[in-house]
Amino acid sequence: MTIQRMDNVLIVVEDLDAVISFFVELGMELMGRGPIEGRWVERVIGIDDVRQEVAMLRTPDGHGRIELAMFHTPKAVSAEPKEAPANTLGIRRIMFAVDDIDDVVARLRALGAELVGEVAQYEDSYRLCYVRGPEGIIVGLAEQLS
Repeated sequence: MTIQRMDNVLIVVEDLDAVISFFVELGMELMGRGPIEGRWVERVIGIDDVRQEVAMLRTPDGHGRIELAMFHTPKAVSAEPKEAPANTLGIRRIMFAVDDIDDVVARLRALGAELVGEVAQYEDSYRLCYVRGPEGIIVGLAEQLS
């Protein structure tokens, strides 16, 4: 076997507090937060003079993790367009299984999130939607039916 598991997904952000709040409201747990800098990180990511603040969050089951990084130096580079549509090349969303999609959407909307399309049902199996949160981050929500 070449891999053991998927450890985490990194999202580079400008407003770390807002994005942490969004994922905590979604149901993730903040594991830790702190500064990251030094030669070791520069060697790993291939960028010199790095100074960043990182937060790690995990899903309630303890298996899935999201790492958030806010770069102080060098300044983060913005992708174009900032609110890219679902057919844009690259990673577009992270999907989460939820118990009550309507409740989750309502709670995230209270933080300023918006539905990308609408909540739709796939056969008798799932209710699904995409939600755009802070900084254009898209999360998919899937509620399994019976």
